[in-house]
Amino acid sequence: MPMTKSVPQEGNTAIKTWQGYLRPDGRKGIRNITLVIYTVECASHVAHAIAQGEENAQVVGFSGCYDNAYAIRLMLALARHPNVGAVLSVGLGCEYTQPRKITEVVRESGRPAEWFFIQEAGGTRSSIEQGKKQLGELRDLIEKDTPRCDMTLADLIIGAECGGSDATSGLVGNPVVGRFFDRLVDNGGTAIFEEIIEMIGLRDTLIARGATSEAVIHLAAAYDKAENYCKEVRQYSISPGNFTGGLTTIEEKSLGAFAKSGSRPIQGVIKVSQPPPKNGLWLLDSVPDEYFMQFGYTNPNDSEGIMDLISAGSQIVLFITGRGSVIGSPIAPLIKITGNSETYQKLEDDMDFNAGTVLEGITSLDEAADQLLDLVVQTASGEPTKPEILGHAEYFVPFKHQDTPSLSAGCRA
Repeated sequence: MPMTKSVPQEGNTAIKTWQGYLRPDGRKGIRNITLVIYTVECASHVAHAIAQGEENAQVVGFSGCYDNAYAIRLMLALARHPNVGAVLSVGLGCEYTQPRKITEVVRESGRPAEWFFIQEAGGTRSSIEQGKKQLGELRDLIEKDTPRCDMTLADLIIGAECGGSDATSGLVGNPVVGRFFDRLVDNGGTAIFEEIIEMIGLRDTLIARGATSEAVIHLAAAYDKAENYCKEVRQYSISPGNFTGGLTTIEEKSLGAFAKSGSRPIQGVIKVSQPPPKNGLWLLDSVPDEYFMQFGYTNPNDSEGIMDLISAGSQIVLFITGRGSVIGSPIAPLIKITGNSETYQKLEDDMDFNAGTVLEGITSLDEAADQLLDLVVQTASGEPTKPEILGHAEYFVPFKHQDTPSLSAGCRA
């Protein structure tokens, strides 16, 4: 397991360092994953069977038979994520999304990659056998040839998502993450928060945090689109579970959700699959574009939001939940945080961090943020999170339309 060390600095502070994985494109990963991608639902069983039992192998895929630019861009970004060392793409053979093209793009990034069609490989058994052979060769290759490198907080991109919120989420769960984000940004790292549809009512508060006049314009546009979207679909992001957990209004939930962004200036807005262009704090806009709203939003859920954050390059994702959750994520470790000590006790096997100690008077918000920072460094150093230990790696790649950046800008080609 990679070791963490502290390098003394002025003022009795310390910069924590650990060993990561250096990719050909210059980015640094905290895991060395062989990724199996399937390009249609018909290939999902074979893809999962190929990865089953294989060390450091994970699966993502797109269920649709027809092309969707949003989903393809997201999968290309995942295939070239800093935590991914190699990729095997598996297709059935009659879908529009082509595994060969995915492999070509991945190879252009300097990563080894292979592909095949199940129809050409002879069906389920022979495809699984062929896939396991190829996956093993890819795994051996990256284990042997991937150079190690020093990493610090300045090398990290960390995303934050909240779900299953209760009253403690806004009181301590999200604020602790916000204070951690302040520390991450102050140390030269990059923080991403999303869920702007959970910030309805906070337009002035949001845009006041814009770092530049350009950032203010983009934040206002993202907010206005989100508000219009909620009106169009007649759905605001609050649920019966939120009410059961003690939340009373949309505004109360919005304030709690926004708290996870911390207090540092927001550098701007990025789209799904677009890495932040520089360090600092960024808002991820995942809301469908207005001219596509008549088709609705394909069942948004926590797993989709987490994948959006990973597609933007997050090596770790923080998931804040008051009522509890048992999901994980592929590619980037998920750290599950709750502000509810009762939830933590009930779901201790699944929850990584209890911010409820702040409400109990055991720790302060700053002390809890420092403890969370230590946990993030341990995770980046190779310590598995509880979802990783349990084998949770849920994902969801929907049909969606969004005005995304160019391929080179959005996916680090």
